[in-house]
Amino acid sequence: MTPPTGILVMAYGTASGPDDVERYYTDIRGGRPPTPEHLQELKERYAAIGNRFPLLDITTEQAKGLERALGDGFKSYLGMKHSPPFIPEGVARMREDGIERAVGIVMAPHWSGMSIATYVDRVQKAVAEDGGPEFTFVRRFHDDPGFVRFLAGRVSDALGKLPEGERDDAAVIFSAHSLPQRSLENGETRCTYCFLCETSCAYVDGLRETAELVSAELGGIDHTIGWQSAGRTADPWLGPPVEDVIRDLAEKHRAVVVCSAGFVADHLEILYDLDIEAQEVAREAGVTLVRTEMPNADPAFVEVLAGVVREHLAAEPAP
Repeated sequence: MTPPTGILVMAYGTASGPDDVERYYTDIRGGRPPTPEHLQELKERYAAIGNRFPLLDITTEQAKGLERALGDGFKSYLGMKHSPPFIPEGVARMREDGIERAVGIVMAPHWSGMSIATYVDRVQKAVAEDGGPEFTFVRRFHDDPGFVRFLAGRVSDALGKLPEGERDDAAVIFSAHSLPQRSLENGETRCTYCFLCETSCAYVDGLRETAELVSAELGGIDHTIGWQSAGRTADPWLGPPVEDVIRDLAEKHRAVVVCSAGFVADHLEILYDLDIEAQEVAREAGVTLVRTEMPNADPAFVEVLAGVVREHLAAEPAP
C-alpha cells in the first residue's frame, strides 16, 4: 500500500503560557535570554491580551483542516520553529509513519530568505541527519488567486464595519512583520536565495504585490503598505512602521483598515501590536481604525491552502 503524502505545516512557534515566555524568547534569540526588563515587558504585553497563547491551537486546526480538505492520500504533521513540536519532531513522526513523499508549507505567505528559507534549512538538516521523506516546499502563496480573493473578502468585511461616511473615506494598510534593514543591504529586496525558491522573489515587493492584487480585486482602493512588530535591536528595521502610516493617513482620511497580510493567525503581533498599540495611535490621531479578521482555521482559508498544495504537487514531479 502506498503511504500517504505527508504535509508538514510549519509556523513560528509560541510560548505555552506565562511561565514559558522566557524559554520561548531565549530560543528566538539563539540561546540569549531576554534582559529582565525586556522579559517583564513581554509578560505585561501577554497579560494585556488576557494571557492568551493561541498560535499552537490555531496551527493545529489549520493542519487538521488541510488534511481533511486534501482528502484521502494525505496526512498532516506539525513543525514549529521555536516551540514544541519542533520541526525535527515533525520530520521524525513522518519518518516513523513511513512517509516517503512530503510537502513543507510555512504559515507565512511571503518569501523571505530570513524567514521561509530558515524553515527549509531546518527540514533539510533533520532529513540529512536522521533520514526522512523526500521533501518539496511551497515557497510562497502571497499572489495565489484564492488567497487574494480571501483577503479581499476580509478587507470588504472590515470596511463594512465602518459607518458609511467613514467607509467612503477609508484607506487600507497592508502590513507584514518588519525585517532588519541589513536584510535589504544583503540582497533581500532581490532574493539571493533564488536557487531555493526558483524565481526572483522579494519580501518587500511581495507585500506590495499582495496589496495591489487585493486592491484590484476590490475595484481599486486607496491603499499603502506598512511594517509592524519590529524587533528590539540597535539595527534599523524596515519601515515605515504601521504606527507612522496611521498618523500620516489620519491627515487625509477619517478611517483606516489594517490588513495584516503577512500573518495568517492571531498571536501577540496581532492581539497586542495592532489591537492595543495601533488602536491607541489611531485614537490619538483622531482616526477610526479597524483591522481585518485573521484567517486562522477558517474553512475558506484552509481550502485556499489546499489549493496551493494541489497546485504545487501538480507542478512538482514525483520523486
